[in-house]
Amino acid sequence: MILRRIGPLSLAKISGVLYALIGFVVGCFLALFSLLGGLASQEAGGPFYGLFFGAGALIFMPIFYGGLGFLGSLVLAALYNLVAGWVGGVELSLEHPAAAPGPPVGA
Repeated sequence: MILRRIGPLSLAKISGVLYALIGFVVGCFLALFSLLGGLASQEAGGPFYGLFFGAGALIFMPIFYGGLGFLGSLVLAALYNLVAGWVGGVELSLEHPAAAPGPPVGA
């Protein structure tokens, strides 16, 4: 079986959501570190700035990561389709689940 074409928009949607989830996790860590850094600050508005920056990271990072993941995979799928038209595609070897070796039934 040979993969000759990838739907660019379907790959981009899935990648965008996955990268947005990654951005949320990164934003959570960034928010935690900025809050801790703000609390440790000796400046008058340090904790407020840390909280403000952390909350901004929770909003900005998923949007930023999701957008880059969407656009990047959209371009990558289009380029794959172009190159696969020239040289073929990626050869895949698939098996039906019923044919996969496993424990005997009833054991």
